[in-house]
Amino acid sequence: MMLPPPADQPDRPMASPFPPELHDVRHLWLKAGLLLLWALVSFGASYFARDLQTLVLGVWPLGYWIVAQGAVLVFIAIVVVYAWAMNRFERQDQQRQDHRHQTPEPAPGNADHPHGW
Repeated sequence: MMLPPPADQPDRPMASPFPPELHDVRHLWLKAGLLLLWALVSFGASYFARDLQTLVLGVWPLGYWIVAQGAVLVFIAIVVVYAWAMNRFERQDQQRQDHRHQTPEPAPGNADHPHGW
């Protein structure tokens, strides 16, 4: 249940705790894809680890290497990809914003002579 605003403050819409650009479709797809990859690696590697115990790499079975080391390496890769993609999105947004704020240049030649002479 929401409380009414105090009498001394005008009724105004509630501000979102996050800036609107964090809800961009590109960002949501990136987050969803990386979370799906994280879930597949975390649960998939654990699920198939028992089947991979027959293959031995060095002293330990392959299942140990994949679950103990591979999942951590994939998680680090997910963090790196997320940081790279967010920097790229930020640069693209900045370029769009700069392009939008540029003033249009006048048409060449006809600015001083409206009749073209």
